[in-house]
Formats: sequence, structure tokens, C-alpha cells
Amino acid sequence: MTATVPESGRRQPSTALRAALWMVLSSAAFAGMTATIRQTTLELHPFEVAFFRCVFGFLFMTPWLLRAGIGALRTRRLPLYMLRAVVGLFAMMTWFTAISITPMATVTSLFFAATLFAAALAVLVLREKVGPRRWAALVVGFAGVLVILRPGLDEVTLGALLSLAAAAIAGVSMTIVKLLSRTERPEAIVTYMTLLLMPLSLIPALFVWTWPSLEVLLWLVAVSGFATGGHWGLTRAFGLSDSTAVMPFMYAQLPFVAAIGFVAYGEVPDLYTWIGGAIIAGASIYIARREARRAKQAARVDGERRGP
Repeated sequence: MTATVPESGRRQPSTALRAALWMVLSSAAFAGMTATIRQTTLELHPFEVAFFRCVFGFLFMTPWLLRAGIGALRTRRLPLYMLRAVVGLFAMMTWFTAISITPMATVTSLFFAATLFAAALAVLVLREKVGPRRWAALVVGFAGVLVILRPGLDEVTLGALLSLAAAAIAGVSMTIVKLLSRTERPEAIVTYMTLLLMPLSLIPALFVWTWPSLEVLLWLVAVSGFATGGHWGLTRAFGLSDSTAVMPFMYAQLPFVAAIGFVAYGEVPDLYTWIGGAIIAGASIYIARREARRAKQAARVDGERRGP
């Protein structure tokens, strides 16, 4: 007779492992989003693709929005929400355009620099204190950008510049989110971004509008599906473990994108893209760990001041 192992006695994956798996799945989904954006831009202008991304993204989020209710829309910071939506729109249009004309691995590697720009802006805008180690990490990270671009040694393409511009604009958006998160609920931040981007993204799309074929319409649904799945996996990963523990797995997006680019479009990333992307990722992870440590120390000091 074979003994039955009770459900509670079976080995379950550790929380850290499950968080890592969710982050890897999130990275794979974002890689799929990048690939489907490239596919749709073969027929449609990137600005129009951005509009449909917002529309279908809203439809995917509708069940969540209904559960959140009208309470998710209560705010006194509507102008800041509007600014974030405008900044987010420019980041999206710039990034989508870069994907349409540049090898996907290059775009992905350069977009990793968004966290570097956000860290630099935190000093200038949020007045965060930064020690010499974080400054050194920023310098190293931007050196990784130069490794990819190789100005003076190779031609810096328009697509590469657009990728870097998208990263810089995304860094601004991250900074605005930090400002909002001081007083606003996460539900409100997500809801307003979704609601405001739809009408805003329609404006530039109208200037380049062409009706998509049924096939491309399905690809557009896939873009938003992958994006929603990526954000869902990201949320689950951060909910299970500390962000600094799972952040390294976020950069698995680069090999996923490189594999898809090779199979689907015959793109082969050069060595400099891999090296530069690794440098940027390493610097970003280090900065995130330093920020998390500083936040914990600040929380501990605040707790000691308040007392029992």
C-alpha cells in the first residue's frame, strides 16, 4: 500500500521562487508586446498603434475598473495626472516609433536606462539625497548607454536616439508617479492613466489614420493582451517578494526579445548591445537596492522617533 502524502506535506515552491517565476513570465509577456508592436507597425503608423494599445488596454482593464468603482477616481491632483498622461503618451509614441525602425534588442537595452533617468530626476525634482555610490552607479549605467551607441565610432541611428529619448521621457513619468504615490492610491494612478490616454492618443493617430485589416486588428489585441499580462505578472511578483529581490529577473526581457527578433525578423544583436544592456541592468539593480535600503533605514528612524 502506498502512503498518501497530505497536501500540506507536499513541498511547495518558495515565495521567492514564485516571485521570480512571475517576473520571468512578465518579462516574456513584455517581449511579446515588443514583437507584436513591430508586427503591427508593418502596416500601421506607430502613432495609430499607440492609440489602439490604449483602447484595447482599457477594455482589458474594464473588469478591474468596475471592481475599483468610482472611489478610484477621487483626487485633488488632476493636473498632475494630466501631466503624467501627456508625458506617458510621448514616451509611448517615441518608443513605438523606435521599435518600428530599430532592432528590438537595441531598443530594449536602451530603454533599460529609464530607471537611470528616474534616479537622476529624483535628485533634481524630489530632492532625494544621493551618496557617492549611487552617483557612481549612475555614471556606470550611462556608460553602458555609450557602449551601445558608440558615438564617434559608429553611426548613431535615429532609432537609437528615439529609444534613448523614450527612456528619458519614461524616467520623467516614473518621477511623476513617485510624486503621485505620496498622496494617491495605486488604483487612482492606474485608472487615470488608462482613462486619459485614450482621448490623448487619438489626436496624433488621426493625422496618420488608416483602417487596419482584420489580421492587424488581431495583432493589436495581442499587443494589449501581452501588455496587460506583463503588468499583471509584475504586480504579482512585487506582491510576493521585495522589489529588489525580483528586479534582476526583469532584465530577462532582453534575451526573450533577442530570441524573438532572431526567429521572426532575422535580427542578431551585436556584442555591444549585450554588454551595454548588462551594464545598464546591473547599475539599475544596484541603485534599486540602495534606494530600498535607504527607505528601510528612514522607516526605522521614523518608527524610533514615534516610539512604542
